[in-house]
Amino acid sequence: MKKKVSDLIVEFLENQGVQHAFGIIGSANAHVFDSVYFNSSIELVCNHHEQASTMAMQSYWKVTNQPTVALVTAGAGSSNAITGVLSAWADSIPGVVISGQENSRFFTEDHDLRMFGIQGYDSPHAVSKMTKYAVRVLDPEQALYELEKCWYTAKAGRPGPTWLDLPMNVQSAMVDTESIPHYQRPLPPETTTDSVEMPELPEAVEEVGQLLAHAERPVLLLGVGLRMAGVADQVQSWVEQLGLPTLVSWSAIDMISTEHPLVMGSAGVYGQRAANFILQSCDLLIALGTRMAIPQVGYDISEIARAAENIVAVDIDPTELKKYPERINVPICADAGAFLSELSRQAERPQKSGDWLNWCRGVRKRFPAIGPEHADKDGFINSYTFLDRLSSHIAEDEVIVTDMGTALLSGHQVMPIHPPQRLITSQGLGEMGFGLPAAIGASVATNKGKVLCLNCDGGMMMNLQELQTVVHYQLPIKIIVFSNDGYLMIKHTQKAVLNGRYAGTDQATGVSCPSYVKMASAFDMPAYEIKTWEDFDKVIPEFLSSEAAAICEVFIHPEQFFHPKLGVFVKSDGTLVSPPLEDLAPYLPLERLSENLWVPVHEKSISIRDNEEQGSS
Repeated sequence: MKKKVSDLIVEFLENQGVQHAFGIIGSANAHVFDSVYFNSSIELVCNHHEQASTMAMQSYWKVTNQPTVALVTAGAGSSNAITGVLSAWADSIPGVVISGQENSRFFTEDHDLRMFGIQGYDSPHAVSKMTKYAVRVLDPEQALYELEKCWYTAKAGRPGPTWLDLPMNVQSAMVDTESIPHYQRPLPPETTTDSVEMPELPEAVEEVGQLLAHAERPVLLLGVGLRMAGVADQVQSWVEQLGLPTLVSWSAIDMISTEHPLVMGSAGVYGQRAANFILQSCDLLIALGTRMAIPQVGYDISEIARAAENIVAVDIDPTELKKYPERINVPICADAGAFLSELSRQAERPQKSGDWLNWCRGVRKRFPAIGPEHADKDGFINSYTFLDRLSSHIAEDEVIVTDMGTALLSGHQVMPIHPPQRLITSQGLGEMGFGLPAAIGASVATNKGKVLCLNCDGGMMMNLQELQTVVHYQLPIKIIVFSNDGYLMIKHTQKAVLNGRYAGTDQATGVSCPSYVKMASAFDMPAYEIKTWEDFDKVIPEFLSSEAAAICEVFIHPEQFFHPKLGVFVKSDGTLVSPPLEDLAPYLPLERLSENLWVPVHEKSISIRDNEEQGSS
């Protein structure tokens, strides 16, 4: 029996449970689009920029745990998709990009050309360092084999995107379904391929259990690897079984209630004060399913968890376990979910952690998420206070997607999240423009469900065209836009390292943004604006309760600080110095800093105060 290759592709995708695909049609992928649209039950969601398709593919998986595909054409169609592919690679998101390509007759051994046909270029090579597998199919009979391999590889081990490049004549070819080859999944490797040992799980857990038995101040640090392991629903019971103070990464913030009595918040460069104090005071850190990136651990790895003699890191990726050899002295290559399950089963509830747990709770109480640094200023409402108050208005199953900047920082620092609520963003790449396409993916994933999209005036401009996608598919996405005259995070960078010289960050120096209330009318979307708390009380209930998509523009101070944060200070010789992770700005008096640490105050913290005093004098 003969079938068209593009029909075989959609038949395979249907069998894998794919219900939606994101993409944009072109001449080079017309056959795949035709087969999806006319010969399958898969719903096509047509974006207006290919990077939006690969971004929506990510949030779709985050909500459903079901990989899907992005369909892009040749040339600029595939190159436009690369930002979203790199983002998926950074956050370990599985998915398959199927790119159209010029006719295979251009790909012969004696045609080593820079460009092929009209628009063709070597897209698999271009993405080879940001995908788990990228391949071009020149033989139609190999198309299904390579798709099966892409699908399996995307999900296996540490997940990630894969790329399948299909010349247009390969898509349209007819093949004999009885004789075509199929991909055979490889057997699990007996050992890892590098120097990181992979001990038997019970033995590794027993070793950590012994460390726990001797620790006075242990802390769990949970990452999104636990969700990727498929055990998010079980995390709370395991944490309760262990009874340990627990920190969560921003990517894992929605796995367990922010207000759970064992959860002490999220530490990091833009972490909460209490969480950073607890992290820096522990004598044993057990990190599970997190790669401990710079936003979590700060700029000097030697200063992380300064009181801890042992740092345990459990990760499925052996390469990640080798990047901090000077600080991580117990690397364990294992599935984070399986490890936490076994640890909670083996370990007895640490009886001596009561005083430590009470101390942690005391710190958390002394340093709430909203502090005096979040007061309104010059008649502008503060974004942190805004989102704190907004939290009481959102639904119990709200899906929240953020862009970068104000939306990302304020949302993750102060919004209490309670499962099944979700808080989704791009962590690894942190690309502006992610919010709106990701909100589309999340809404499609929940059968056109309501999604709250937290965005900013600068980020909205990066993928503004996707408002039409929202309108066309009647997705009830509520978009909050924080307007702060440009790129607020970069303004603060320029203040810190360039003596406050702005270039390309606000209207006066080259970047301006439109009125989003006026912009909404072009898309036939209801729009609101908030400038005062009286506006908030009037607008928010109506804005959130409406069934249709809507935009709400919130005006905040164009110079609002992001506090607390790990700052930098400039020494007299021009050298930039970053404080230790526990010393967030605005800086506390040394005495108060010392009172909330189990380690001596770092010499850099003393230098900062001396530097400030010299500057003021």
